[in-house]
Amino acid sequence: MRVLIVEDETAAYENMVDMLAEIDPEINVIGNTESIKQTIKWLNSNPSPDLILMDIHLSDGSAFSIFEYVKVETPIIFTTAYDEYAIEAFRVNSIDYILKPIKIEDLERALNKFSKLTQGDLFQYIAQLTNLAGNKSYIDKLLIPIHDKLFPLDLKDVSFIYSTDRNITIYTKDGHEYPYAKPLDHIIKLLDPSDFIRANKQFIVARSSVKNITIWFDNRLLVTMDIEPPERIYISKNSASEFKNWVVSK
Repeated sequence: MRVLIVEDETAAYENMVDMLAEIDPEINVIGNTESIKQTIKWLNSNPSPDLILMDIHLSDGSAFSIFEYVKVETPIIFTTAYDEYAIEAFRVNSIDYILKPIKIEDLERALNKFSKLTQGDLFQYIAQLTNLAGNKSYIDKLLIPIHDKLFPLDLKDVSFIYSTDRNITIYTKDGHEYPYAKPLDHIIKLLDPSDFIRANKQFIVARSSVKNITIWFDNRLLVTMDIEPPERIYISKNSASEFKNWVVSK
């Protein structure tokens, strides 16, 4: 069985590979993608795998949006931390899922369920994947609380969004700073992935504000923005290629 793993955490990916080998040594992991864009590109450039194991929370947004851009003709087993909306969506669409942290017995159960699907089940199963995509739209403003009012901040004016401890701050291109109540995991899902990317655990950056990129000594990237961030913005070695492609994409 040929399997594609869509997972943006290296440790989680390696753990899944080990568990698959223990469950069935004949399972062949033929690829690993870490983002929506990588997954779309992979699916458009390679023969369909037999099965996809997919984390729904990726570095550049919800994996559900993949189905808006590419026709997926492969059954998917989703992996997710507890997410009430996601689990309800899986139940409605009869799609299997595994809660994180993944246990080998849960992965084996899901694989056994997949192996028992008839050809008719597979067709129905795949057809229902499109129901998860919905009509995705992205916001163009964030409402910023200032005293007793809400100020609509245009996203084209945002340079980056920074998280430290429990504090979130939005930095604009003209150097202003605005506190914000929602975490980065929530914010990134609202933003157009062609304009914004989750650079790392602390930063969401705007493509229009990236001024240059330095290749760092350990193959990480150091990103220079149009305004000075409160700390250096590094892109991990695993995400470097995707980030460079994103910066120059249309």
